[in-house]
Amino acid sequence: MGHSSSSDTGLHTVGITRQSRRRATSSKHDLYRIFFYDCPPLSKKAHNPVSGKSVDFSKSDVFRFRIELHSQLLRQRKVALRLGRLADKTGGWAFRPSITKELLAGNKKLDEHVESDVMYGVSQKGVDMRMGLDIAALAFKRLVKRIVMVAGDSDFVPAAKLARREGIDVVLDPMWHRAGDDLYEHVDGLKSTSPRPS
Repeated sequence: MGHSSSSDTGLHTVGITRQSRRRATSSKHDLYRIFFYDCPPLSKKAHNPVSGKSVDFSKSDVFRFRIELHSQLLRQRKVALRLGRLADKTGGWAFRPSITKELLAGNKKLDEHVESDVMYGVSQKGVDMRMGLDIAALAFKRLVKRIVMVAGDSDFVPAAKLARREGIDVVLDPMWHRAGDDLYEHVDGLKSTSPRPS
C-alpha cells in the first residue's frame, strides 16, 4: 500500500498475508494480497513564484514514474492498486523544509532564494479511508492472520488498532525510517526487511 501527499513525496506501502491452512501451526505464511495505496500524479501547470517559469507537472520525471508504476502494478498477480485523488485546487508553492530552516536561522535572506528552493505541495484525499475499509473487511471476514504495514504515517493508527482488536498480528515495516510514536504503540512488532540505507 502506498500513498503520496505531494507531487514529489515518496511512497508508503502495506502488505497483507494469511497463514497457510496446510501449515496452521507453523510460522510460514502465504501471501493473501498486496494492497498498494497511492494517488494519480499531479498533472497541472503552474508558474514558479521565484523564476516565473511555467511548470508542466505532466512532463516531469515524477509523473512519468508514477504512471508507469501504476501501469505495472495493475498487471501483477495478487496486487490491488487503490488510488485516491489529489486535492490540487488547494495546493500551492512553499519553501522546502530545509530552506525554511535556513530562513528562520538567518542563514539565508528572502531575496537570495532560487527556483529550486520552492516546491508545489498538494494533499491526497481518500487513501486513508480506502485502506481503513480494506483492513476492516479483511479483519471482520477473518480472511487474514497477519498484516504487514510498510509505512510510517500515523494516519494508519485507527486501522492498525481495529485489526489488532480483531486478533490480527500487525507488523510495521518503516523501511528503516522513524515512524510516529503512536504508530509504534499500536502494532505487534517492528521489522525492516529492505537493505539498510548507507
